[in-house]
Amino acid sequence: MVHTSFEGVLIIKVKILVAAHKAFPMPDDKTLYLPVLVGAKQNYRSGITYQRDDEGKNISYKNTNYNELTAVYWAWKNLTGVDAIGLVHYRRMFFLKRSRKLEDVLKLSDVTHMLEKYDVVLPNVRKYYIESNYSHYVHAHEKMPLLKLREVISDTCPDYLISFDDVMRRRQAHMFNMFIMKREKFDDYCKWIFEVLHQLEIRIDISGYSDQEKRVFGYLSELLMDVWIDKNEINYGEVQWRQLGKRHPVKKVFFFMLRKLNLGGKVTHF
Repeated sequence: MVHTSFEGVLIIKVKILVAAHKAFPMPDDKTLYLPVLVGAKQNYRSGITYQRDDEGKNISYKNTNYNELTAVYWAWKNLTGVDAIGLVHYRRMFFLKRSRKLEDVLKLSDVTHMLEKYDVVLPNVRKYYIESNYSHYVHAHEKMPLLKLREVISDTCPDYLISFDDVMRRRQAHMFNMFIMKREKFDDYCKWIFEVLHQLEIRIDISGYSDQEKRVFGYLSELLMDVWIDKNEINYGEVQWRQLGKRHPVKKVFFFMLRKLNLGGKVTHF
């Protein structure tokens, strides 16, 4: 699929999925960006013409638990003829410049340049400074699924366990399940992460969780990205991400402090 133009410039075919659950302004470049309606059946509204995540082989029905990963799964099983696949969110996009304007999102030339140097492109790390990835997660979410996730990795892919524990101890992570990957790496990543999450589903009962906490598999997958990167020594680069639309920094700080004050017992660090 990769070929060279007559000017000698590397040309690759890339699709960056834009996960969305509602209509929202999208990048103009429809060749590069592919809006995907996640949880398509429950989120469909008249007039939305995005690619649905419930076509072909899919796990769209798991969207309330898997979040944007239902778009990733759809691409893994159905999207053909591309050299690289990425994922952003309708309100979170990749930028090279300090901008929040939709017209300034990554262009194909930007992506091609980065993939000449890296196999995977990730968002700049989010730094926590005062706590580890493990403590940050358990202050914000139910702890049991994270502990069970470690059991799953120990039992089904123990060669990943050292990387898992190391990632849990870190004070920074690549979040939001945002990425751009060369196709071979994308397929390897999907094969691993969806099997791990499937095994976790078998072992935990989330029926009593709040709607927010039932999104557990999407939350945990954000940490698993770095586990996969670390274990497989992936050659990756980073790029800025920015949020479109209104932001609520004061509200976020307020809820962060609430989580810190309501620890729910002693935290066991990895």
